[in-house]
Amino acid sequence: MAFELTQEQEMIRLMARDFARKELEPYAGKWEEEGIFPEAAIKKMGELGLLGMMIPVEYDGSGAGAVSYCLALQEIAYSCASTAVTMSVANLATDPIFKYGTEEQKNKYLKPIARGEKIGSFAVTEPEAGSDPGSMTTRAEDKGDYYLINGSKVFITTGAYAGVFILIARTGPEKTNRGLSAFILTPDMAGFKVGRKENKMGLRASNTVELLFEDCIMPKENLLGREGLGFKIAMVALDSGRIGIASQSVGIARACLHEAIEYAKTRKQFGRNISSFQAIQWMIADTATEIEAAHWLTLSAAHTKDQGLPFTREASMAKLFASEMANRAAYRALQIHGGYGYMREYKIERLYRDARVTTIYEGTSEVQRIVISREVMAD
Repeated sequence: MAFELTQEQEMIRLMARDFARKELEPYAGKWEEEGIFPEAAIKKMGELGLLGMMIPVEYDGSGAGAVSYCLALQEIAYSCASTAVTMSVANLATDPIFKYGTEEQKNKYLKPIARGEKIGSFAVTEPEAGSDPGSMTTRAEDKGDYYLINGSKVFITTGAYAGVFILIARTGPEKTNRGLSAFILTPDMAGFKVGRKENKMGLRASNTVELLFEDCIMPKENLLGREGLGFKIAMVALDSGRIGIASQSVGIARACLHEAIEYAKTRKQFGRNISSFQAIQWMIADTATEIEAAHWLTLSAAHTKDQGLPFTREASMAKLFASEMANRAAYRALQIHGGYGYMREYKIERLYRDARVTTIYEGTSEVQRIVISREVMAD
């Protein structure tokens, strides 16, 4: 089946590429080396509408859709994977508010994100609750006019800079998914504070922190949906998040392929460029083929989402294949570089580290295989 991009989708892709090559590419290495969160660049992305691409026009968004979002994210990830994950999580956070929020919540929280005034974030993971959200212990206790929240979250992307969080906390029985509820958190709430910043292997220009709740006062009107709906809301958001990580993976892999080709064309061994060696050619061919497959798997999932159809299986397939492909692409590209690829002065060293986490966050590869097998067997 042929799939042709619309003129609008192509324009968005080119806009994102132009921004990424001019505003991110020249500085990404320095940001990563020094662990700098590129606040000014992120602000520009917000102004361009890249942090809330699926927000409809009635809430000041572009309503660009999931396909346009994936195309733009690939271009951002090609130049700076750290910035791409910030963009991915920011967009992920808008879906639950649009789907489950009241009109008041949409006007109050979606519009500032769409206008680039605030960044969205998603707070689910806890020290003892990663792949198993049923083990979540952060609790929201009903106090009549408000909820009192106590607990902590870890590995929260953009946590120190976000203006709107989707927070999942327990309102019901322990050790069950049905006891979870979703809330809209803002950083000005009493009893909330940002904890330590994580010192990561890769994506070092992406802000990752812990969040702490000590008798945090959450207004009743910030409950998203109804009590007990938190697990469903989180899973719906993660479906969108997975096509985001798949897109990030494709962008990283394309950068790896570019670096491998450029190096192979100039590196000489045994009197000729190593690009003439069959072993190198096969690695490049395999990588290029797998990138193409991952790209179309990702766009298929995004297109299904844009059609308003269930896309859990498609999103998990895209995320699983693309993230594992990105790691293979990084491995091959570094292998082509040889010893030089192991040195910090070469971009492939950064790409290799950035690629590694894509098989872990937004659901590990193992979790994706569980999701996919359930979906396939249910059919």
